[in-house]
Amino acid sequence: MSESSTAFYAARDFLLAHRTDYDTAVRDFRWPELTEFNWALDHFDAVAADPERGARKALWIIEADGSDASWTFAELSERSNRVANWLRERGVARGDRIVLMLANQLELWETLLAAMKLGAVVIPATTLLTAEDLRDRVDRGNAKHVIVGKDDTGKFDDVPGDYTRISVRGAPSGWEDYTDAYEKSAVFTPDAPTRATDTLLLYFTSGTTAKPKLVEHTHQSYPVGHLSTMYWIGLEPGDVHLNISSPGWAKHAWSNVFAPWIAEATVLVMNYTKFDASNLLGVLDKYGVTSFCAPPTVWRMLIQADLSGLRIPPIKVVGAGEPLNPEVIEQVEKAWGLKIRDGFGQTESSVQIANPPGSPIKPGSMGRPMPGFPIALIDPATGEKADEGEICIDLAQRPIGLMVGYKDDPERNAEAMAGGFYHTGDVGSRDADGYITYVGRADDVFKASDYRISPFELESVLIEHPAVAEAAIVPSPDPVRLAVPKAYVVLAAGYEPTEETAKDILQFARDNLAPYKRIRRLEFHELPKTISGKIRRVELRGREGDLHADPEATPSGEFTL
Repeated sequence: MSESSTAFYAARDFLLAHRTDYDTAVRDFRWPELTEFNWALDHFDAVAADPERGARKALWIIEADGSDASWTFAELSERSNRVANWLRERGVARGDRIVLMLANQLELWETLLAAMKLGAVVIPATTLLTAEDLRDRVDRGNAKHVIVGKDDTGKFDDVPGDYTRISVRGAPSGWEDYTDAYEKSAVFTPDAPTRATDTLLLYFTSGTTAKPKLVEHTHQSYPVGHLSTMYWIGLEPGDVHLNISSPGWAKHAWSNVFAPWIAEATVLVMNYTKFDASNLLGVLDKYGVTSFCAPPTVWRMLIQADLSGLRIPPIKVVGAGEPLNPEVIEQVEKAWGLKIRDGFGQTESSVQIANPPGSPIKPGSMGRPMPGFPIALIDPATGEKADEGEICIDLAQRPIGLMVGYKDDPERNAEAMAGGFYHTGDVGSRDADGYITYVGRADDVFKASDYRISPFELESVLIEHPAVAEAAIVPSPDPVRLAVPKAYVVLAAGYEPTEETAKDILQFARDNLAPYKRIRRLEFHELPKTISGKIRRVELRGREGDLHADPEATPSGEFTL
């Protein structure tokens, strides 16, 4: 075992040993110092080579028709070796960039492991991307190869470039057939060592406010950085971990690849095209899920279902992607006797702040800094540390789990890393016990009558009303107060978008919010979202500017109290 591998396992085993002892973990954890390290070869294949560990289920996929299949660590190691050998013959070389666009299917994990072994760079892409999106990925990503499902090959008809075209599960004319990979040798020999700082992943962010940024991660920043994610979830060998996430997004790599496989747990995946709460509850019951992670959108849908019907709930339940509203946490605890443990991170990092197992949970708080993450709240006006401000990472103690930077974008890098801190763009407040509560995106927080308004705080109150399934708060122009809070509401099943419903919701908000936080306008409207599921408040803010261009007019469909 190399020195880097030894250091990696020492760090992992320390966190496993102190998984419920937060104080010790934070005080004594140190990121491993790595020189040459390839997670697929030095960790995954090492697990696979051990007779006992290699025989454990690594991947378990459930299809929409109810069928399922699984593969052990040893089987996936061998399969990815064959794919790596075949890709090498197709011209995939160390440093080459590959657009990988597949659903939750076996070939996705095979290819990711194979690309790591080759030293190639993966550009993850969701199958929801359009031809225009793909042109941007191929162009700005300088992609030399694309690997996609047969049904999506047509999207590349209008994507120019000299790149290898590989199709999975059938190949149209002009495309290489991925199936041929299985005829290659099951023994793979790397052509050179992999430096821990070599680029592994290039992520295009979801772009809630601007053109997607290109986030660069290395063979250590994600594969090793997700030690913090493993710690937050509390994953251990033998766990069956189900994460609801679509391929192509960072959260998929967090919880469907790195965190569970670092812990030598089983990755359980639902390869469904449409979410259904009752189906999900059935899977949790049938497959013995011990650990479950879902974004707040899914949790909000789940609490509309009958959670009490689940015979054996998972032992560990967590949420990430956007902050969890207290009402959601309370409903799950009533049904399952478990508190959802919130976590905060970004495409740019592994989990930074979270509630790990064994730590007290404060309603509304996303927890405390994870081991190895020196978090500071910076007052945007003074640039000084404060109890409320932008959530930042102190670069004097730079964690492994932070990105290299935004590829080929020096201006954005200078802004993101200004003043010796990495700036997340999110605002939080810290209490006397070190717990951090999410306030909102820096560009979402606004002033009304000179009072500072956190959309998240108001939204959390709104969804306590039984008629509200989802809500988004944005500033609405007002000639007297500059802006007033307006709610865009998606109704729960069984409620109609009537004036009576609107007034009832507005009265509920008035009864449960301080007067200066009063929601003064409401509209029933679908919430615009990115393809990763995040609410595009910037779009709603723009809409408000158009609706209230005439300050004397009252837009159709808008209600007041």
